Amino acid sequence: MMRPIPFLFASVLACIFVHTSPAFAQDRVPAKSAIRFDHYRDVPELVAESKALAALHPKLLTYVDLGTSSLGLPVFALILNNPATGADTDKPAMYIDGNIHGNEIQSSETVLYTVWYLVEQYGRNETITKLVDRTAFYFVPCVNPDGRQNWFDAQNSPHSSRTGMKPTDDDRDGALDEDGPDDLDGDGSIGVMWRPDPNGTHKRSELDPNTMEPVSAEPRADGTIRRGSWSMAGQEGVDNDGDGQVNEDGPGGYDMNRNWPADWQPEHVQGGAGDWPFSYPETEAVGKFIMTKPNIAAGQAYHNTGGMILRGPGAPNRENAYAGDRAVYDAIADVGAEMLPGYRSMVIHSDLYPVRGGFVNWLSESLGIVSFTNELWTDKRITQNGGSPDGAAMERWRERLLFDEARTPFVEVDHPTHGKILVGGGNKWASRIPPSWMLEEECHRNAAFTIFHAGEMPRVSFGAPRVKQLSEQLFEVTVEIRNDAMIPTRTARAAQIKSGVPDRVTLTAPNGATIVSSGTAARRFDRVFEPDRETPSEVLLESGIPSRGSVFVRFYLEVGNDVKIGDGVREVSVAFVSEKSIDIATSIKLSPTEPTTPNGAQAPK
Repeated sequence: MMRPIPFLFASVLACIFVHTSPAFAQDRVPAKSAIRFDHYRDVPELVAESKALAALHPKLLTYVDLGTSSLGLPVFALILNNPATGADTDKPAMYIDGNIHGNEIQSSETVLYTVWYLVEQYGRNETITKLVDRTAFYFVPCVNPDGRQNWFDAQNSPHSSRTGMKPTDDDRDGALDEDGPDDLDGDGSIGVMWRPDPNGTHKRSELDPNTMEPVSAEPRADGTIRRGSWSMAGQEGVDNDGDGQVNEDGPGGYDMNRNWPADWQPEHVQGGAGDWPFSYPETEAVGKFIMTKPNIAAGQAYHNTGGMILRGPGAPNRENAYAGDRAVYDAIADVGAEMLPGYRSMVIHSDLYPVRGGFVNWLSESLGIVSFTNELWTDKRITQNGGSPDGAAMERWRERLLFDEARTPFVEVDHPTHGKILVGGGNKWASRIPPSWMLEEECHRNAAFTIFHAGEMPRVSFGAPRVKQLSEQLFEVTVEIRNDAMIPTRTARAAQIKSGVPDRVTLTAPNGATIVSSGTAARRFDRVFEPDRETPSEVLLESGIPSRGSVFVRFYLEVGNDVKIGDGVREVSVAFVSEKSIDIATSIKLSPTEPTTPNGAQAPK
């Protein structure tokens, strides 16, 4: 029996999955791409398939080289826009990237899936078609191609190759990358080492000799203490530089997600931050690209792992940067938590750990863009009830569903320091990423959340105007500009720090008429009026149009004594211009009415 779908989630699914009117269905376009999402791609394949996808959809998709990595690999973007409905920079846009940490490989797959889904569903799915027609998307599938390729090519654990690959002196001994991991058992991954120990913390399982079981430190009833025969000797490797440490100076050793201007701190405060913001070619290339796109209204960065929908700040002293927009962040993230089983809406510094110089913090705090980090995949996906699996459940998962492909059997090797040891355990596929047969669902659910987020970028329209004739020559024109989306045309943070330019409403008077005053009103019929004394033909809206709300702008026009409405002074033109929404314009008729104030009434000064 099918379980009922919660109403909110059902409404989102109705928007995301194929939903076509009969008329629309008649014009369905066959899918063009044979791209599959049941495997992981190295960088050459990722680049090739991205270029191929752009070639298959040349009217919608453009491949753009942004720069090169430290090792010369391409950092590229895919721009999704329908030029028939306007230039990309004339529409609200969403920026989406992944793989700033090299080992977080499913993030690039999720970005590519989102691109693929949007272009393949365009012309087939009415909701997707309308979204693509009114918005633009900027995709950077892989911010860290060096780290990604290293993860595939070199020996790594699930947690290594996070860094970029610019040679770095991590242990400050004057040498670069001289003590990286060593694949002692030749399985292509970095596991763990176990040394014999008569007072060990573990023993080999009698049921599975490739499993180490912890030995209880509690005394037995007779007072004796049970001891194991093995203790962990750390990550697989040797001390290559003779400093007494193992694997302490491998390739790279920094964190490009600490290299952005928002709350950037030097290395002694924030490890991995680099010498200055944008000090790496990858972050510099991405930063320059984003700064050329002031129309970006929404941002998404894909990472792994833990099933999280994260917003900033990365440090508690930055909370005020989100205060005015918190309701918008919460509303969007709450939908995501419904769409993504096992995921939680969280704040970076308070629910995870402090992050200074983080990418989405830069988008949100420095540019006023509503942005999230999704930590892809959670072990809760492997349990029937959605809870966190215990050790036994994880063992059953590895044996029955992964067939032990994510684990290397223990082998005995000679170690220069420890002598004969056992090496093995989980390989680089053992955690953090979904198995390939679960990849497409993970990609789709996260892409669907991102598409929902993009759909809540500003949707601006005019409400019904109100024209009031105050005297024979004086007219009051009140214009409503409304936003039906969650994201305001200018976030509270953008207004607070003066990021970008404010929205503006302009009125063009017909010949023979003069605009004598303008400003904003709280509501359509309010007599309270805040005049703009500088430019009566233009009203600047520093706070933009709010989330699912309206702003009322009022103009006063004076018509010369020798000009009559019936002589051709019939209408005025009104335009609304915003960085984060589609510009709109309309005309309003000046219909003659009976004066509501004595002849010769004055416009507010």
